[in-house]
Amino acid sequence: MNRVAIKRSWTGVLLLAGTVSCRSATPAGPQIIQPGAPGQESRVVDAPTAADLSKVAFTPADVRFMQGMIGHHAQALDMTALVPSHSSSDSIRKLAQRIELSQADEIKMMQEWLTRHGQQVPDGHAHHAPGARLMPGMLTAGEMARLAQARGPEFDRLFLEFMIKHHEGALTMVQDLFAQPGAGQESDIFAFASDVDADQRMEIDRMRAALVPAKEPVR
Repeated sequence: MNRVAIKRSWTGVLLLAGTVSCRSATPAGPQIIQPGAPGQESRVVDAPTAADLSKVAFTPADVRFMQGMIGHHAQALDMTALVPSHSSSDSIRKLAQRIELSQADEIKMMQEWLTRHGQQVPDGHAHHAPGARLMPGMLTAGEMARLAQARGPEFDRLFLEFMIKHHEGALTMVQDLFAQPGAGQESDIFAFASDVDADQRMEIDRMRAALVPAKEPVR
């Protein structure tokens, strides 16, 4: 089972079986834990509530999130596509490859989710159109041109700076999703958004660490 399939199979409700003494007054049975959204604590729910959670439907905000994140991820692939010809750094190439593989898989998953729910699947190149609405953190045409013109250490520095900005935009999109009443509760959406938050935070930390030597002055 690949990474995307694992994400989609997670229901968002974990069953933790606890051993209960026959002498205890506590009713026997498993404890049901509902994971919290990023930054929030998990909570114990009863069986009827858990059953309701498993049937939660998606919302218009969920659809907009998936549609917007496709364009957001697509631009990340535009950025990583420049790396082989613009960077001579092995670490930058490995970072770009990880980003490319994970986000290409996630784009496919989001397209399948939208199709399965009868929603419009946006063109992955729509962000290239003049006047196209950019999601949080996405680079402007001028910034993309600046990145494309750079080479060597200068490119590495810009790539890290711009990709950190790009990832921070994805975190904003997740926060905005969970801030909307009823949004982000459908199991696939909850699992995907939570994974985006965790994965992008981890990559931001790595890129900030890599940015220190990349900021050395170019001679």
